[in-house]
Amino acid sequence: MTDFPILSLIIFLPAGGAGVLLLVRGDAAVRWTALVFAVADFLLTIPLLLAFDTTTYAMQFRETAAWVPALGISYSLGVDGISVLFVFLTALLGWICVVVSWRAIDSKVKEFMISLLVMQSLMLGVFCALDLFLFYVFWEAMLIPMYLIIGVWGGDNRVYAAFKFFLYTLAGSMLFLVGILVLYFQGGETFDILVLMEQTYPFEIQAWVFVAFLIAFAVKVPMVPLHTWLPDAHVQAPTAGSIVLAGVLLKMGAYGFLRFSLPMLPEASHAFAPFILVLSVVAIIYGGFLALAQDDLKKLVAYASVSHMGFVTLGLFTFNAKGVEGAVLQMFNHGITTGALFLFVGLIYERTHTRRIADYGGLMKVVPVYGVLLAVFTLSAMAVPGTNTFVGELLVLSGAFGANKAIGAVAVAGAVLSAAYLLRMFRQMALGPAVPIGGRQLWDVNAREMAAILPLVVFVFWVGFYPKPFLEIIRVSVEHLLVQTQVQGR
Repeated sequence: MTDFPILSLIIFLPAGGAGVLLLVRGDAAVRWTALVFAVADFLLTIPLLLAFDTTTYAMQFRETAAWVPALGISYSLGVDGISVLFVFLTALLGWICVVVSWRAIDSKVKEFMISLLVMQSLMLGVFCALDLFLFYVFWEAMLIPMYLIIGVWGGDNRVYAAFKFFLYTLAGSMLFLVGILVLYFQGGETFDILVLMEQTYPFEIQAWVFVAFLIAFAVKVPMVPLHTWLPDAHVQAPTAGSIVLAGVLLKMGAYGFLRFSLPMLPEASHAFAPFILVLSVVAIIYGGFLALAQDDLKKLVAYASVSHMGFVTLGLFTFNAKGVEGAVLQMFNHGITTGALFLFVGLIYERTHTRRIADYGGLMKVVPVYGVLLAVFTLSAMAVPGTNTFVGELLVLSGAFGANKAIGAVAVAGAVLSAAYLLRMFRQMALGPAVPIGGRQLWDVNAREMAAILPLVVFVFWVGFYPKPFLEIIRVSVEHLLVQTQVQGR
């Protein structure tokens, strides 16, 4: 595989599928064609993981070609133990999004599937790019298909939500571009990420670039107070759009901290760390209380996502192995668990056309398979032992207590708060007497829906009971990252 361009194939196969869809006629043929390309892309990530060498932090499966040599721009790809997990996660959620949109999207099906596949290619490109200009192209281009997915196939207020999403993320991207240009000129007029990591920048430069990156990445995470676009986008987006937002797009901000802020700007990262830690626990508590106050099921999961991503940024800025490993693992876990919760919101909404939690009751009796599976992901979101989120959250909290005991204690309170709103939601929806929902007949999870759900269930328990393979993939790259963040000797 050293000479085989597997990363390019993984990145551009979905886009190629989008091109093929232009020639396909009929909604059924469009759906099957999109599914074939999405599944094929996912299958390619399996040998990528199997061939991945967990003993080195070096970038693997490298591909490099001159692009604009006069400006120091190259087509450069590679993955390490941090990015390879998210390549796999993106491809996994890609075909799941196609499956859950099978009946939910019944208008402009071809256009939707093209947008979904193009979005997948761009997201994969972000995690593989080793040239900063190439990274920015993928990063910025993602706005377009996501804007279309929300704005065309979303709910009643879809245009407002799409514009809000676009404006917030575009503003952050402009600041990101300014920071990139500063690094380009300060780092020897190159966009090579690995070269830029080895440079030493004056603290004043680091501080200004860190602030620009912080705003850009905080919008994507999103961190409080730049989170207000997220609930609107989630509520208005179709189910596949919410899964992509929660499962992958929110990881882009945290990945930016990992790939740029921490290794390239170590002094500024340490200087701003107390501020980031405070913002993280504010997000954990604030997002939890907002989730507790919601009667709209999708808003509850959206605000819960803000809270849970607070644990990720908390772990990243502890500057210890447990915290950072936990944060990276929690990014993966969040994609699995929160993506699944949005999937379940979409499934029940297709049947009832209501998102009010108060409109539900007794689902465990009426649709028992749905109820049991919802319980699995609710327990995962609560970080119950034996589930994936427990492992990541435990590592993050251990790292947080190592960095600052007061911050760690507040974060624990946030974890307790998540149990309150999730148990309240599950008790109302799944337990107790059945509630008639507008005279609509409910049906349980069917085979197509089960095919999308079961892989997510597998990862909930696989990571929960045997996290070793996932931590082994991450560990060496995290250790190297912590070496890069050391201020002494740079």
